[in-house]
Amino acid sequence: MRNKLLAFMALLVLMIDLSACNTVRGVGRDVEKGGEAIQKSTR
Repeated sequence: MRNKLLAFMALLVLMIDLSACNTVRGVGRDVEKGGEAIQKSTR
């Protein structure tokens, strides 16, 4: 249950970050950071 909650929160943060970036490079950085957050939450 905890892992699902953390994954959901990471996804929510990723969506907020994606809505805030203005360039393709910014999208790549946001996606990378979101992936890192998900990896950290599964450890």
